[in-house]
Amino acid sequence: MKKRYIRGKETNIKVMTFNIHHAETDAILDLKRISVIINMSGADIIGLQEVDNHFSERSSFEDQAKWLSKYLGMHYAYGANLDYDPLQEGEGRRQYGTAVLSKYPILSAKNHLLTTITYPVNPTEQRGLLETVINVKGNYVQFYNTHLDDQRAEQRDLQIKEIHDIANQKEGTSIIVGDFNATPESAEILKMTAQYKDVFAELGQNNDFTFPANKPDSRIDYIFTSEDVKICTGEVINTNVSDHLPITAGFVLK
Repeated sequence: MKKRYIRGKETNIKVMTFNIHHAETDAILDLKRISVIINMSGADIIGLQEVDNHFSERSSFEDQAKWLSKYLGMHYAYGANLDYDPLQEGEGRRQYGTAVLSKYPILSAKNHLLTTITYPVNPTEQRGLLETVINVKGNYVQFYNTHLDDQRAEQRDLQIKEIHDIANQKEGTSIIVGDFNATPESAEILKMTAQYKDVFAELGQNNDFTFPANKPDSRIDYIFTSEDVKICTGEVINTNVSDHLPITAGFVLK
């Protein structure tokens, strides 16, 4: 049986997805630049990909999600897709994955590791789906954040099937964001749009590209919603603080 959630009052929200490349670009590591973009966007709920947690020297062993949460004054959840032992006993585990930041309370969070094909080819990087439930003024929103495989369409296809299986266990408003590493006409994304609304396609903005940031020619970052969400706006933010451009969408929760 699907889990049901209560409805609150009709309200406006803005959502963002942003692959932050562990806050490093042009050999400069700077979480504050990421926070400035998030703050200026006015986003209420943000899905971040490529987020380090004590991972390595490349990000100064920082807990990036916690740092951004504290700096921006937001709630957060973290999903580790790579999880390694610390370099020294007593230190935090070295992790890499996704995060959700929210101005509204995060009621629950769970990270689901997605399928990695291991035979007959070498496995690629472990990917995941970070599932959260967020209380937006009494509306319980299922907010999902993912980062799919960048090398194999057949693996992305399996991962999207798993996303459907997980999300279909609950009723109510669903928003799914992330770096899907696939363009809108691909078979993988068509499977997503068979069940969810693609914000930028709905707004006629299929050519609002997000990658690479310095000369974008592909749309591989997405915000999808369930049918009960009214889509108002979609925007690509032009910035050089990562190799992806962040996108936002304005909604009305009916």
